[in-house]
Amino acid sequence: MAQIQGQDIEIQAGQTCADVLRGVLSGKKMKSVVACECDGALIDLAQTVPAEAQALEPVFLDSPRGLTILRHSAAHVMAEAVKELFPTAKVTIGPDIENGFYYDFDFERPFTPEDLEKIEARMLASVAANQPFSREEMSAGEAKALFASMGETYKLEIIDDLGADRVSVYRHGNFVDLCRGPHLPSTGFLQALKLTSVAGAYWRGDSNRPMLQRIYGTAFATPKDLKAHLAMIEEAKKRDHRKLGPQLDLFSFHERGGAGMAYWHPKGALVRTILEDFVTKEMIRRGYGLVRTPQILKRDLWETSGHYANYRENMYFTEIDEIPYGVKPMNCVAHMLIYNTNQRSYRDLPIRLFEFGVVHRHELSGVLHGLLRVRQFTQDDAHIICRPDQLLDEIKGVMAWIQDLMGVFGFEYVMEISTRPEKSIGSDEDWERATKALMDAMGEMNLPYTINEGDGAFYGPKIDVKLRDCLGRLWQCSTIQVDFTLPDRFDLLYVGEDGERHRPVMVHRAIMGSVERFIGILTEHFAGAFPAWLAPVQARILTVTDSHNEFARSCQDALRREGVRVELDLRNEKLGYKVREAQLEKIPYALVIGDQEVEQSCVNVRMLGGNNLGVMSIEAFADHLRQECEKPFKHGGMRYSFSC
Repeated sequence: MAQIQGQDIEIQAGQTCADVLRGVLSGKKMKSVVACECDGALIDLAQTVPAEAQALEPVFLDSPRGLTILRHSAAHVMAEAVKELFPTAKVTIGPDIENGFYYDFDFERPFTPEDLEKIEARMLASVAANQPFSREEMSAGEAKALFASMGETYKLEIIDDLGADRVSVYRHGNFVDLCRGPHLPSTGFLQALKLTSVAGAYWRGDSNRPMLQRIYGTAFATPKDLKAHLAMIEEAKKRDHRKLGPQLDLFSFHERGGAGMAYWHPKGALVRTILEDFVTKEMIRRGYGLVRTPQILKRDLWETSGHYANYRENMYFTEIDEIPYGVKPMNCVAHMLIYNTNQRSYRDLPIRLFEFGVVHRHELSGVLHGLLRVRQFTQDDAHIICRPDQLLDEIKGVMAWIQDLMGVFGFEYVMEISTRPEKSIGSDEDWERATKALMDAMGEMNLPYTINEGDGAFYGPKIDVKLRDCLGRLWQCSTIQVDFTLPDRFDLLYVGEDGERHRPVMVHRAIMGSVERFIGILTEHFAGAFPAWLAPVQARILTVTDSHNEFARSCQDALRREGVRVELDLRNEKLGYKVREAQLEKIPYALVIGDQEVEQSCVNVRMLGGNNLGVMSIEAFADHLRQECEKPFKHGGMRYSFSC
């Protein structure tokens, strides 16, 4: 007897999941079932229902778990196609990923776009053949003999790493792969797939191991869903900050100077400056003290903090006067040194230290991605050192600040609580206290969250806030980490009301996270058309003829006095050309000056989207722009303006 969709169903010995579900579901529903969830575990429809099973649930093709199975099955079909077209290629691993899948191959040359077309065509032939997926269990020795006979040496390594006595393989057509499963009933379910790109990837992510060819693809339940996704990808390409940054003269990267480090041009540096100015003013308003700390610290400090033991592969080191130093990958150690410069009382706490701290982390070259993954970046980093009884309110205060910032840009977001990783420091009690504090704060603020098991920092659990951009993509930015361990390692103390010394707790927090990443996300979110308050150039004055230049210059001077970031375009070009140029450069306002405007001492105002606001005085336009710039800051009762 087992429960299926709320019904108690008698299950006969030897019945498959498919047999049982057919007795419960309509024929129409059954056609979209691809697997079975048995007591929380996913199994193939063709598998026999375990005798001890208590609950069975169908897994539908368009469900999150169904799409996972769909995409992993697509990876197998892709590997089949590659082996048929390129027999010398060796297969490694092929997992599903968000919105798609990939498979890594060891092949003597890079795959070309033409190769991908051939592979995709062969995949579609496999789909048309509607080949069934079948599962087979065997001993590890039998599996090794099987894959050795095929020359698949990577599979031998995987089997050894598993350390299991028995393993499972899946077959479809003439292809066989080592896999836990489950899989689709047959390849015919793959009616909407597309190969998207190819890239290099080290085996096991180790730069000392072979470089493999990683082919990416995507797959959906229906052609309609696939079409929508592909349209989103095309829109994402148009918004790619790596193209828009140079195009809009914001930033550049130079391999000659070093990979993973951005060079900020005047316009991009101004966007940064405005963002940092806004955040700095808010930090002061919210009770933070601004600090500045060195780029390098003696290695023994990183040993004390645990970074040297748990994080040194991500750090850079140097020597000065034969003394080893570490380039800081984060700012917490330096902030604790500042805290310890004075004796602290319970009345002094909380102490909130804030820094736009430049940090360096050793990222592998293969994962560098424009501003989104760099080796040098700036964190809007702060550390709150407080009494344990203040911890809950401090977490809630940071969350409120995150909500305010997301509101400024109109971002939706989701939240995760990441728990203790395998590689960690600190006592079980401290980890439990820290995790409970995060959960309690989220509960009191009635904020939804999911649990991300084992993905906390090595010194404490954390809340990760992932913002959703206009294309629905999620980006990790804000973080709140609770840490009982480092205050102990650095002997942070305060004198309590009882006159005794007590240990404080520390909250590590970043609102934007990385300034570089945040600007990269903003660039793509707005497609380079930053809101007026943030745009490096808010308005450009366009003259119809040279006779209007003198008045144009006087307008520029007047607008600058009003705090407007304004440029002149006095080139001897047609007005339409100048307007298009301003639009391509994503400038919010074009101010046209012709004979009528000179006579009336005004400008003709055109918005980036094409709307024409008509003739306005300089004062009226400046007031209009000021009001537009103030609108986003209604969240959290904030006000902000930037003036050069």
